[in-house]
Amino acid sequence: MSTDGRWEFWIDRGGTFTDCLGRDPRSGDVRVVKLLSSDRAPLHGIRRILGLADADPIPACDVRMGTTIATNALLERRGAPCALVITQGFRDLLEIGTQARPRIFELEIRKPELLYQEVLEVAARADAEGRVIERPEPDRVRRELRALRERGLSSVAVVLLHAYRAGELERELGEIAREVGFEHVALSHEVAAEIGIVARGDTTCVDAYLTPLIRDYVRTLLAELPGSTLRIMQSSGGLTDAARFRGPYAILSGPAGGVVAYAHVAGQMGLARTIGFDMGGTSTDVSRFDGTFERVYETETAGVRIRAPMMSIHTVAAGGGSLCQYDGHRFSVGPRSAGAVPGPLCYGHPEARDLTITDINLILGRLLPDRFPFELERARIEQALEELVAGLRSRSFVRTPEQVAAGFFEIANANMAEAIRQVSVARGYDVRDYALFVFGGAGGQHACALARRLGIQRVVFHPYSGVLSAYGMGLADVSWDGERDLGRRRLEPGLDAALEPIFSELEARGRRVLANEGFPDERIECLYRLDLRYRGTETALTLDERAGQDRRRAFESLHQLRFGYVRAAHEIEAVVARVEVLGRQPTPGEPRIDARETAPTVSRTTRLWTNGRFVSDVPVYQREELVPGAPILGPALILEATGTIAVDEGFELVMDAHGRILIEDREGRAAHDRVSAEVDPVQLEIFNNLFMSIAEQMGTVLRRTALSTNIRERLDFSCAVFDRHAGLVANAPHIPVHLGAMGETVRAVRDAFPDPQPGDVFVSNDPAAGGSHLPDVTVVTPVHDARGEIHFYCASRGHHADIGGSTPGSMPPFSRSLEEEGVVFPPTRIVRAGTLEEAGILATLSGGPYPARNPRDNLADLEAQIAANHTGERLLQEMVERYGLDTVLAYMQHVQDNAAAKVADAIAKLPDGEYHFEDALDDGTPICVALQIIGNRMRIDFAGTGSEVEGNLNAPRAVTMAAVIYVLRSLVGEAIPLNSGCLRPVEIHIPEASVLAPSPGRAVAGGNVETSQRIVDVLLGAVARLAGCQGTMNNFTFGDESFGYYETIGGGAGAGEGFDGASGVHTHMTNTRITDPEVLESRFPVRLREFSLRRGSGGAGRWRGGDGLVRELEFLRPMRVSILSERRVRAPFGLLGGGAGARGRNLHNGRELGGKVSVEVKQGDRIRIETPGGGGFGTASP
Repeated sequence: MSTDGRWEFWIDRGGTFTDCLGRDPRSGDVRVVKLLSSDRAPLHGIRRILGLADADPIPACDVRMGTTIATNALLERRGAPCALVITQGFRDLLEIGTQARPRIFELEIRKPELLYQEVLEVAARADAEGRVIERPEPDRVRRELRALRERGLSSVAVVLLHAYRAGELERELGEIAREVGFEHVALSHEVAAEIGIVARGDTTCVDAYLTPLIRDYVRTLLAELPGSTLRIMQSSGGLTDAARFRGPYAILSGPAGGVVAYAHVAGQMGLARTIGFDMGGTSTDVSRFDGTFERVYETETAGVRIRAPMMSIHTVAAGGGSLCQYDGHRFSVGPRSAGAVPGPLCYGHPEARDLTITDINLILGRLLPDRFPFELERARIEQALEELVAGLRSRSFVRTPEQVAAGFFEIANANMAEAIRQVSVARGYDVRDYALFVFGGAGGQHACALARRLGIQRVVFHPYSGVLSAYGMGLADVSWDGERDLGRRRLEPGLDAALEPIFSELEARGRRVLANEGFPDERIECLYRLDLRYRGTETALTLDERAGQDRRRAFESLHQLRFGYVRAAHEIEAVVARVEVLGRQPTPGEPRIDARETAPTVSRTTRLWTNGRFVSDVPVYQREELVPGAPILGPALILEATGTIAVDEGFELVMDAHGRILIEDREGRAAHDRVSAEVDPVQLEIFNNLFMSIAEQMGTVLRRTALSTNIRERLDFSCAVFDRHAGLVANAPHIPVHLGAMGETVRAVRDAFPDPQPGDVFVSNDPAAGGSHLPDVTVVTPVHDARGEIHFYCASRGHHADIGGSTPGSMPPFSRSLEEEGVVFPPTRIVRAGTLEEAGILATLSGGPYPARNPRDNLADLEAQIAANHTGERLLQEMVERYGLDTVLAYMQHVQDNAAAKVADAIAKLPDGEYHFEDALDDGTPICVALQIIGNRMRIDFAGTGSEVEGNLNAPRAVTMAAVIYVLRSLVGEAIPLNSGCLRPVEIHIPEASVLAPSPGRAVAGGNVETSQRIVDVLLGAVARLAGCQGTMNNFTFGDESFGYYETIGGGAGAGEGFDGASGVHTHMTNTRITDPEVLESRFPVRLREFSLRRGSGGAGRWRGGDGLVRELEFLRPMRVSILSERRVRAPFGLLGGGAGARGRNLHNGRELGGKVSVEVKQGDRIRIETPGGGGFGTASP
């Protein structure tokens, strides 16, 4: 009961509904109200619970609330008008972001809308050590800020380079901003005190954009809550006083309440490990709790990077409104949703056209209309199913409407099960050790089926399941979070002494905040955490600090759990210290149900689809009529106020004295899920998603564990799964130039080692064996069964920072032979029966005329690739255990057949005819293509393309094939499996000894990165889809004998029919991220002076080409710089009357260089790269 006799209200203001729980201070009873959301909905809910009229004053009370107001404002871009103040030379930094395009196959690149309206550049910055090297001119800043304020901007974000280490400059600018009248000032070092100016800058803009909106809303509420306390839920799962609630902490305000609630209830029920499953109308949120909350500290929402502590919640686009469709080959569920309007067919809206999961559950008897506020319609669902049955029959699949519905139901469950595996199995936790805690309106219809699919034995429903997030507001503590960047301190004996004052200072700040909010010292608790990582890597693991803890052992234990290996001799560094200060609050008791002697009453019977068949005379119970302790055997249906619980056959339900329902699987048949090896449109979708998920999980492990910046930050890698014949089954679309390009390498390994032993792993980067260029190193792992037979291969390709060669970074501009580009690995065994052949690897890397500069770094990246492959191997073996070997092998072929059919269908939509296009490299080498389309077949002929060249622009055949797959996928315009089947409807002719099929031993460093771009340009030009993009990756390397650094730089995208080209992005065959400026400067002896858009460089036309980029670096010590670039002589072409984009330029201290250059730079020298713009499309209006 409330200690001060005041009502308590726990509110979740969602996007559609607002849930209000009111706790009576006299009886302790909780009353529940659900109403449509609006700004005043929380006040309406409070008044309704208290029985007050709209005009009646609300007595003093305690209100705890979660709200989506900030999330919705961010999604809809409805924040405060704000300005960005940033270090000079970086006005476009947050617009450029990582330079990666959001969706790699969309030719019309859509970048997220900016949060700020105007930018002020200020000559103010520190260096990587925190030393101030430029100070602002206060009078100029004051004048310019005053002008911004007079133009109506009321909020400002101040983001300076390295402010996380030197906040004084931001504080100085902040004072000036307040002085001239800005109502809200957000300083980046206060918002997120960590390295990484792009993420920190975005987060600061979120603060400036959303916090004024939140404060206005809070003032509106408090005006009608005189004398009341108002606390709001943060994304971290802790409440905060409304006065200090800020935008970056608001994104998961509502969902976090649900996690807090189920964690609390699970603890009371003695459940040590729990998976939260919140299924709503458009999506499903999944989370995990095992005694402590799992948090993340950076995420992306609505295209904006946000760095703040928040619950780790994985969202999948599968909800009640997810669309159920058939494309003539396979079924699919989501990601598109019917939304609230028009909604499912059964809702009866005249504009509803598509089946949804809600419709499917109604047909299968898993959703009953008894408690809906309106009548549900079945006729339109039945008609839609009959149409699908007819479509299937035309493809020789004989199915009943019920079987079609059951297929969609199974796909939805498979998708949601995969989301649950992402938060459990993919992170090293056995999902079978967890209970499934279900909430949200649609979860009860799927819970038992999901549990059986996952091998979960227990499913839990709370009496407040339909309003669980609101209930969590009443259970949460008040919290304050603080962090401090540690600047990569080594894990060594002196670390404790360095950490003690940092932890103490953060704790003192948090205690002061909570004391000011009325918490006595005895109710304040402090938790300390430390982010640790292997030195040189980017992925940190957060450890709870415990007295006497062996940090290395704890870190390595967690690393082994997450990634499957440790680096015993590798240095560990501490990068961020975190303190969470909690104000503990008394929690309400659970509701109690009066004991009854009678058995639960069956209200009626119905027909239910369960375990693959319909069962008649299934009992239906009202939740209110259930009797504590009285078991109910499935199949059965339980009707709640907010949903239906389907208890499948083999499950038993018992409700306890608190109204909590525990459903247990008494048969536990989830270990095996045998399906026919014959192709089926349902299983085709499930297996395609499973194979792709394996490749994506491999990529997650590789990115998190690699040492190379190119892999972990720029994402220059790819992972794939192959069948026993080395046919590509699934290729996660990380970097387009790697698409389908590893198959030849896998075949070369298979041919060189026809009888590998279990535990063997191989490596190759040889272009003659399917490689692209030497830094792209491929690791291949054969996957054996228990009898030692090979059924699959896993492979990962990653760009190593340096593999030797005549210049650091292994991208020499003028190489004429392969050996000048680095160390060549023909197919080579690097792991024998599980033991790494370290000595042999290091010997190869250190040998030859141009050895690798840091062989140990290469070894670390190879270990990361081996770990990624091991992940794929384990997941494939689990799939075989579950479905059976014959079925998995069959579906590996079926998904390839499906890809071939999808591409053939896409080609058939293109007009028959012949299409020609020609362009040339800067050296004049022609790239020619002729496309012939007849029906659903395409012939691509590169006849006329120039002969192989003496330089390094030769592109191995694998690169050309990857470019063709990329273009086909882009033209299709919808998701297709990226596997060997894609190329079956396509005949490709590449002249031997041409620049697209060079002889063995030819230099190829530039072919992979430069010529590949031109191949795509001519293919898309031939069908008049897109003007020329920047046509280069602007390869930039620098270093000396001790290190090498490599990056590629974005530019302008070509325009197309109906859209302008995007500016400052990577296009076509790459999508690598660029290293954050602060990370770059902290790790290498350089200073980034400018990184901005090259305004006006896009080609003119009815639709303009995108602008290129400007990137200027100052070098802090002598080193060698190499640039390998194109489009410095021949401009990116326009189409159909559009103008050409501007050519690129490379400059050294203002002196123009060529497109391919290697120079020695001295301390203080500057290199400036101006990348090309994209071509325009169509004739511009006069």
